[in-house]
Amino acid sequence: MEKTIKVSTVFRKNYEAGTKIVVNQGGSRSGKTFSILQLLILVKAFEGTDMVFSIVRRSMPALKASAMRDFFEILRMADLYDERSHNKTESTYQLNGNLFEFMSLDQPQKKRGAKRAYLFINEANELSLEDWVQLSLRTEKQIFLDFNPSMDEHWIYDIVIPRKDCTFIHSTYLDNIQFLPPEQVKEIENLKQVDENYWRIYGLGEIGQITGLIFTNWRTIDQWPESCKWITYGMDFGFSNDPTSLVKVGLSGGELFIDELIYSRGLTNTDICKWMNQIGITKADEIIADNQPKCIYEIRQEGFNIKPTFKGPDSILAGIDILKRYPMRITKRSVNLIRELKNYKWKEDVSGKPLNVPVDRFNHAIDGIRYACMGRLFMGNRLIKTARHLR
Repeated sequence: MEKTIKVSTVFRKNYEAGTKIVVNQGGSRSGKTFSILQLLILVKAFEGTDMVFSIVRRSMPALKASAMRDFFEILRMADLYDERSHNKTESTYQLNGNLFEFMSLDQPQKKRGAKRAYLFINEANELSLEDWVQLSLRTEKQIFLDFNPSMDEHWIYDIVIPRKDCTFIHSTYLDNIQFLPPEQVKEIENLKQVDENYWRIYGLGEIGQITGLIFTNWRTIDQWPESCKWITYGMDFGFSNDPTSLVKVGLSGGELFIDELIYSRGLTNTDICKWMNQIGITKADEIIADNQPKCIYEIRQEGFNIKPTFKGPDSILAGIDILKRYPMRITKRSVNLIRELKNYKWKEDVSGKPLNVPVDRFNHAIDGIRYACMGRLFMGNRLIKTARHLR
Protein backbone atom coordinates (compact mmCIF):
# COMPACT_ATOMS: atom_id res chain seq x y z
CA MET A 1 0.00 0.00 0.00
CA GLU A 2 1.38 3.39 -0.97
CA LYS A 3 1.95 5.87 1.83
CA THR A 4 0.93 9.53 1.38
CA ILE A 5 3.58 12.04 2.45
CA LYS A 6 2.64 15.66 3.03
CA VAL A 7 5.12 18.26 1.80
CA SER A 8 5.40 22.05 2.06
CA THR A 9 5.83 24.73 -0.60
CA VAL A 10 9.53 24.80 0.32
CA PHE A 11 9.81 21.16 -0.77
CA ARG A 12 8.17 21.96 -4.09
CA LYS A 13 10.52 24.88 -4.76
CA ASN A 14 13.57 22.72 -4.08
CA TYR A 15 12.12 19.91 -6.19
CA GLU A 16 11.61 22.26 -9.14
CA ALA A 17 15.10 23.77 -8.89
CA GLY A 18 17.15 22.31 -11.71
CA THR A 19 20.41 24.11 -10.99
CA LYS A 20 23.63 22.61 -9.63
CA ILE A 21 23.33 24.72 -6.43
CA VAL A 22 20.18 25.46 -4.42
CA VAL A 23 20.45 27.97 -1.57
CA ASN A 24 17.69 28.08 1.05
CA GLN A 25 17.61 31.21 3.21
CA GLY A 26 14.81 31.25 5.73
CA GLY A 27 13.49 32.16 9.11
CA SER A 28 12.92 29.91 12.08
CA ARG A 29 10.65 26.88 11.48
CA SER A 30 10.32 27.59 7.74
CA GLY A 31 10.79 23.88 7.05
CA LYS A 32 13.84 24.31 4.81
CA THR A 33 15.96 21.57 6.45
CA PHE A 34 13.08 19.09 6.64
CA SER A 35 12.06 19.77 3.03
CA ILE A 36 15.57 19.30 1.63
CA LEU A 37 15.91 16.01 3.49
CA GLN A 38 12.50 14.85 2.21
CA LEU A 39 13.66 15.59 -1.32
CA LEU A 40 16.91 13.66 -0.91
CA ILE A 41 15.28 10.66 0.79
CA LEU A 42 12.00 10.33 -1.11
CA VAL A 43 13.06 11.48 -4.58
CA LYS A 44 16.80 11.65 -5.26
CA ALA A 45 17.64 8.37 -3.53
CA PHE A 46 15.20 6.52 -5.82
CA GLU A 47 16.49 7.99 -9.07
CA GLY A 48 19.54 5.69 -9.11
CA THR A 49 21.87 3.52 -7.07
CA ASP A 50 25.50 3.49 -5.94
CA MET A 51 25.33 7.19 -5.08
CA VAL A 52 26.79 8.95 -2.03
CA PHE A 53 24.77 11.62 -0.23
CA SER A 54 26.76 13.77 2.23
CA ILE A 55 24.89 15.67 4.94
CA VAL A 56 27.25 18.13 6.59
CA ARG A 57 27.34 20.55 9.49
CA ARG A 58 30.14 22.24 11.39
CA SER A 59 29.98 19.97 14.46
CA MET A 60 28.60 16.49 15.07
CA PRO A 61 26.59 17.41 18.21
CA ALA A 62 24.80 20.13 16.24
CA LEU A 63 24.26 17.77 13.30
CA LYS A 64 22.78 15.07 15.55
CA ALA A 65 20.38 17.56 17.14
CA SER A 66 19.14 18.97 13.82
CA ALA A 67 19.42 17.39 10.36
CA MET A 68 20.22 13.87 11.57
CA ARG A 69 17.18 13.82 13.84
CA ASP A 70 14.93 15.04 10.99
CA PHE A 71 16.47 12.49 8.60
CA PHE A 72 15.47 9.50 10.70
CA GLU A 73 12.07 10.99 11.51
CA ILE A 74 11.34 11.21 7.76
CA LEU A 75 12.48 7.61 7.23
CA ARG A 76 10.15 6.38 9.95
CA MET A 77 7.23 8.48 8.72
CA ALA A 78 7.68 6.93 5.25
CA ASP A 79 8.14 3.39 6.66
CA LEU A 80 11.65 3.30 5.18
CA TYR A 81 13.71 2.84 8.32
CA ASP A 82 15.55 -0.46 8.68
CA GLU A 83 17.89 -0.78 11.63
CA ARG A 84 20.10 -3.17 9.63
CA SER A 85 20.85 -0.32 7.22
CA HIS A 86 21.86 2.07 9.99
CA ASN A 87 25.54 2.09 10.96
CA LYS A 88 25.46 4.16 14.11
CA THR A 89 29.21 3.92 14.66
CA GLU A 90 30.04 5.39 11.24
CA SER A 91 26.95 7.67 11.13
CA THR A 92 25.76 6.26 7.79
CA TYR A 93 22.56 4.84 6.35
CA GLN A 94 21.99 2.64 3.28
CA LEU A 95 18.86 3.43 1.24
CA ASN A 96 17.96 1.86 -2.11
CA GLY A 97 21.59 0.95 -2.76
CA ASN A 98 22.79 4.46 -1.92
CA LEU A 99 24.92 5.66 0.99
CA PHE A 100 23.89 8.58 3.20
CA GLU A 101 26.82 9.81 5.31
CA PHE A 102 26.64 12.37 8.11
CA MET A 103 29.83 14.40 8.41
CA SER A 104 31.01 17.16 10.72
CA LEU A 105 33.97 19.36 9.93
CA ASP A 106 35.58 19.10 13.37
CA GLN A 107 38.49 17.36 11.64
CA PRO A 108 39.85 19.08 8.50
CA GLN A 109 40.50 15.86 6.57
CA LYS A 110 36.81 14.99 6.54
CA LYS A 111 35.97 17.63 3.92
CA ARG A 112 38.60 16.23 1.56
CA GLY A 113 37.02 12.81 1.26
CA ALA A 114 35.86 10.89 -1.79
CA LYS A 115 33.44 12.28 -4.36
CA ARG A 116 29.72 12.33 -3.79
CA ALA A 117 26.61 12.74 -5.91
CA TYR A 118 24.63 15.02 -3.60
CA LEU A 119 25.67 17.40 -0.83
CA PHE A 120 23.50 19.07 1.80
CA ILE A 121 25.17 21.69 4.01
CA ASN A 122 22.99 22.41 7.02
CA GLU A 123 23.45 25.90 8.55
CA ALA A 124 25.95 26.68 5.82
CA ASN A 125 26.85 30.10 7.25
CA GLU A 126 28.76 28.28 10.01
CA LEU A 127 31.30 27.03 7.46
CA SER A 128 34.31 28.85 6.05
CA LEU A 129 34.90 29.61 2.37
CA GLU A 130 37.64 26.95 2.37
CA ASP A 131 35.13 24.40 3.69
CA TRP A 132 32.78 25.29 0.83
CA VAL A 133 35.49 25.00 -1.82
CA GLN A 134 36.65 21.58 -0.63
CA LEU A 135 33.12 20.19 -0.38
CA SER A 136 31.74 21.64 -3.62
CA LEU A 137 34.69 20.49 -5.76
CA ARG A 138 33.90 16.88 -4.84
CA THR A 139 30.15 17.00 -5.55
CA GLU A 140 28.99 15.79 -8.95
CA LYS A 141 25.23 16.27 -9.16
CA GLN A 142 23.60 18.83 -6.85
CA ILE A 143 24.33 20.89 -3.73
CA PHE A 144 21.75 22.16 -1.24
CA LEU A 145 22.51 24.78 1.41
CA ASP A 146 20.30 26.17 4.15
CA PHE A 147 20.81 28.88 6.78
CA ASN A 148 19.18 31.61 8.85
CA PRO A 149 20.46 35.02 7.75
CA SER A 150 22.19 37.21 10.32
CA MET A 151 24.66 39.29 8.35
CA ASP A 152 25.06 40.57 4.81
CA GLU A 153 28.81 39.94 4.62
CA HIS A 154 29.33 36.25 3.94
CA TRP A 155 30.79 34.04 1.22
CA ILE A 156 27.31 32.66 0.48
CA TYR A 157 26.18 36.10 -0.72
CA ASP A 158 29.48 37.00 -2.39
CA ILE A 159 30.48 33.71 -4.00
CA VAL A 160 27.54 31.32 -4.26
CA ILE A 161 24.24 33.15 -4.80
CA PRO A 162 25.51 35.27 -7.76
CA ARG A 163 26.40 32.12 -9.74
CA LYS A 164 24.29 31.41 -12.84
CA ASP A 165 23.90 27.79 -11.76
CA CYS A 166 22.37 28.74 -8.39
CA THR A 167 18.70 28.89 -7.40
CA PHE A 168 17.87 31.08 -4.39
CA ILE A 169 14.85 30.12 -2.27
CA HIS A 170 13.56 32.38 0.50
CA SER A 171 11.12 30.99 3.06
CA THR A 172 9.44 31.89 6.35
CA TYR A 173 7.37 30.04 8.92
CA LEU A 174 4.30 30.92 6.81
CA ASP A 175 5.54 28.49 4.13
CA ASN A 176 5.38 25.73 6.73
CA ILE A 177 2.55 26.94 8.93
CA GLN A 178 0.26 23.95 8.25
CA PHE A 179 2.80 21.72 10.01
CA LEU A 180 3.50 23.97 13.00
CA PRO A 181 1.70 23.73 16.36
CA PRO A 182 -0.01 26.99 17.41
CA GLU A 183 2.42 27.56 20.30
CA GLN A 184 5.40 27.61 17.89
CA VAL A 185 3.65 30.09 15.61
CA LYS A 186 2.88 32.25 18.64
CA GLU A 187 6.52 32.07 19.78
CA ILE A 188 7.79 33.20 16.38
CA GLU A 189 5.27 36.01 15.99
CA ASN A 190 6.08 37.20 19.51
CA LEU A 191 9.45 38.31 18.11
CA LYS A 192 7.66 41.38 16.72
CA GLN A 193 7.37 42.63 20.30
CA VAL A 194 10.74 41.28 21.49
CA ASP A 195 13.07 42.87 18.96
CA GLU A 196 12.74 44.26 15.42
CA ASN A 197 15.98 42.67 14.21
CA TYR A 198 15.12 39.27 15.64
CA TRP A 199 11.75 39.42 13.89
CA ARG A 200 13.40 40.38 10.60
CA ILE A 201 15.97 37.54 10.78
CA TYR A 202 14.11 34.69 12.49
CA GLY A 203 10.55 35.61 11.60
CA LEU A 204 10.85 37.00 8.07
CA GLY A 205 14.09 35.25 7.12
CA GLU A 206 15.68 38.48 5.96
CA ILE A 207 19.16 39.88 6.48
CA GLY A 208 19.46 41.83 9.69
CA GLN A 209 22.12 43.61 11.66
CA ILE A 210 22.27 42.87 15.36
CA THR A 211 22.99 45.96 17.44
CA GLY A 212 23.65 46.33 21.15
CA LEU A 213 25.46 43.01 21.54
CA ILE A 214 26.26 42.13 25.15
CA PHE A 215 29.49 40.23 24.57
CA THR A 216 32.29 41.26 22.24
CA ASN A 217 35.15 39.92 24.37
CA TRP A 218 35.39 36.53 22.65
CA ARG A 219 36.99 34.73 19.75
CA THR A 220 37.11 31.14 18.52
CA ILE A 221 39.94 28.64 19.08
CA ASP A 222 40.78 25.27 17.55
CA GLN A 223 41.29 23.26 20.71
CA TRP A 224 41.14 23.22 24.50
CA PRO A 225 44.27 24.35 26.41
CA GLU A 226 46.60 21.71 27.84
CA SER A 227 45.93 22.72 31.44
CA CYS A 228 43.48 24.88 33.40
CA LYS A 229 43.48 26.38 36.87
CA TRP A 230 39.98 24.97 37.25
CA ILE A 231 37.25 23.33 35.17
CA THR A 232 33.52 23.46 35.92
CA TYR A 233 30.48 22.50 33.86
CA GLY A 234 27.40 24.70 33.48
CA MET A 235 23.94 23.37 32.59
CA ASP A 236 20.73 25.14 31.58
CA PHE A 237 17.55 23.06 31.44
CA GLY A 238 15.06 23.18 28.57
CA PHE A 239 12.65 20.83 26.85
CA SER A 240 10.20 21.50 24.00
CA ASN A 241 10.78 25.13 23.04
CA ASP A 242 14.20 25.71 24.62
CA PRO A 243 17.26 23.44 24.40
CA THR A 244 19.04 21.87 27.30
CA SER A 245 22.67 22.99 27.21
CA LEU A 246 25.87 21.81 28.87
CA VAL A 247 29.14 23.72 28.56
CA LYS A 248 32.61 22.99 29.82
CA VAL A 249 34.26 26.11 31.31
CA GLY A 250 37.91 26.42 32.32
CA LEU A 251 40.20 29.21 33.48
CA SER A 252 43.75 29.34 32.12
CA GLY A 253 46.13 32.29 31.97
CA GLY A 254 43.40 34.76 32.95
CA GLU A 255 41.15 33.63 30.07
CA LEU A 256 37.92 31.63 30.09
CA PHE A 257 37.89 28.62 27.78
CA ILE A 258 34.49 27.25 26.81
CA ASP A 259 33.37 24.13 24.94
CA GLU A 260 29.76 23.30 24.05
CA LEU A 261 28.94 19.68 24.89
CA ILE A 262 25.13 19.40 24.78
CA TYR A 263 22.61 21.64 23.01
CA SER A 264 19.36 19.83 22.23
CA ARG A 265 15.60 20.05 22.73
CA GLY A 266 13.33 17.34 24.07
CA LEU A 267 15.81 15.82 26.52
CA THR A 268 14.48 14.16 29.66
CA ASN A 269 16.65 13.96 32.76
CA THR A 270 17.34 10.32 31.85
CA ASP A 271 18.47 11.43 28.38
CA ILE A 272 20.77 14.04 29.92
CA CYS A 273 22.42 11.45 32.17
CA LYS A 274 22.93 9.03 29.26
CA TRP A 275 24.46 11.79 27.14
CA MET A 276 26.78 12.88 29.95
CA ASN A 277 27.96 9.30 30.39
CA GLN A 278 28.63 9.03 26.67
CA ILE A 279 30.75 12.18 26.52
CA GLY A 280 32.76 11.23 29.57
CA ILE A 281 31.41 13.42 32.37
CA THR A 282 32.60 11.74 35.56
CA LYS A 283 30.89 11.60 38.94
CA ALA A 284 33.62 13.87 40.32
CA ASP A 285 33.10 16.65 37.76
CA GLU A 286 31.37 19.70 39.21
CA ILE A 287 28.19 20.77 37.40
CA ILE A 288 26.48 24.06 38.29
CA ALA A 289 22.93 24.03 36.92
CA ASP A 290 19.82 26.12 36.63
CA ASN A 291 17.99 26.08 39.94
CA GLN A 292 15.33 23.48 39.13
CA PRO A 293 15.12 21.17 42.18
CA LYS A 294 13.37 18.22 40.51
CA CYS A 295 15.86 18.04 37.62
CA ILE A 296 18.84 18.42 39.93
CA TYR A 297 17.52 15.77 42.32
CA GLU A 298 16.95 13.19 39.56
CA ILE A 299 20.38 13.78 37.98
CA ARG A 300 22.06 13.67 41.40
CA GLN A 301 20.35 10.33 42.03
CA GLU A 302 22.36 8.99 39.08
CA GLY A 303 25.54 9.91 40.94
CA PHE A 304 26.49 13.16 39.20
CA ASN A 305 27.97 16.04 41.22
CA ILE A 306 25.35 18.61 40.22
CA LYS A 307 24.50 21.72 42.25
CA PRO A 308 22.04 24.60 41.80
CA THR A 309 23.24 28.05 40.84
CA PHE A 310 22.57 31.14 42.92
CA LYS A 311 19.51 33.00 41.63
CA GLY A 312 18.53 36.44 42.79
CA PRO A 313 16.93 39.58 41.36
CA ASP A 314 20.26 40.81 39.98
CA SER A 315 22.03 37.51 39.34
CA ILE A 316 21.80 37.78 35.54
CA LEU A 317 23.47 41.19 35.46
CA ALA A 318 26.02 40.03 38.00
CA GLY A 319 26.84 37.02 35.86
CA ILE A 320 27.17 39.15 32.72
CA ASP A 321 29.51 41.44 34.59
CA ILE A 322 31.69 38.46 35.56
CA LEU A 323 31.90 37.20 31.98
CA LYS A 324 32.81 40.64 30.68
CA ARG A 325 35.91 40.71 32.92
CA TYR A 326 37.61 37.81 31.13
CA PRO A 327 38.57 37.18 27.50
CA MET A 328 36.43 34.25 26.38
CA ARG A 329 37.87 31.61 24.05
CA ILE A 330 35.21 29.46 22.37
CA THR A 331 35.98 26.18 20.59
CA LYS A 332 35.03 26.31 16.91
CA ARG A 333 32.78 23.30 17.27
CA SER A 334 30.56 25.24 19.74
CA VAL A 335 28.34 26.44 16.91
CA ASN A 336 25.19 27.02 18.97
CA LEU A 337 27.07 28.99 21.60
CA ILE A 338 28.73 31.07 18.87
CA ARG A 339 25.31 31.79 17.38
CA GLU A 340 24.09 32.91 20.80
CA LEU A 341 27.07 35.23 21.31
CA LYS A 342 26.35 36.80 17.92
CA ASN A 343 22.72 37.44 18.88
CA TYR A 344 22.55 38.02 22.67
CA LYS A 345 21.83 41.72 23.10
CA TRP A 346 20.47 44.45 25.34
CA LYS A 347 16.87 45.59 25.10
CA GLU A 348 16.36 49.01 23.56
CA ASP A 349 13.98 51.86 24.32
CA VAL A 350 11.78 53.49 21.67
CA SER A 351 14.69 55.63 20.49
CA GLY A 352 16.98 52.64 20.04
CA LYS A 353 19.06 53.33 23.15
CA PRO A 354 20.27 50.12 24.88
CA LEU A 355 18.76 49.43 28.30
CA ASN A 356 20.49 47.60 31.14
CA VAL A 357 18.26 44.57 30.55
CA PRO A 358 19.20 41.65 28.27
CA VAL A 359 16.71 40.25 25.77
CA ASP A 360 15.65 36.84 27.08
CA ARG A 361 16.66 34.94 23.94
CA PHE A 362 19.82 33.29 22.61
CA ASN A 363 21.08 32.67 26.12
CA HIS A 364 20.81 28.96 26.89
CA ALA A 365 24.48 28.03 26.54
CA ILE A 366 25.43 31.49 27.81
CA ASP A 367 23.37 30.87 30.94
CA GLY A 368 25.34 27.68 31.48
CA ILE A 369 28.57 29.70 31.35
CA ARG A 370 27.13 32.16 33.87
CA TYR A 371 26.20 29.40 36.28
CA ALA A 372 29.65 27.81 36.06
CA CYS A 373 31.49 31.08 36.57
CA MET A 374 29.27 32.31 39.37
CA GLY A 375 29.76 29.00 41.12
CA ARG A 376 33.54 29.27 40.82
CA LEU A 377 34.22 32.99 41.07
CA PHE A 378 31.43 34.73 42.97
CA MET A 379 28.94 33.33 45.45
CA GLY A 380 26.95 34.55 48.44
CA ASN A 381 27.68 38.09 49.62
CA ARG A 382 30.31 38.75 46.95
CA LEU A 383 27.74 38.07 44.23
CA ILE A 384 25.09 40.22 45.89
CA LYS A 385 27.51 43.13 46.26
CA THR A 386 28.45 42.84 42.58
CA ALA A 387 24.79 42.86 41.57
CA ARG A 388 24.03 45.96 43.64
CA HIS A 389 27.02 47.72 42.13
CA LEU A 390 25.51 47.24 38.65
CA ARG A 391 22.33 49.16 39.43
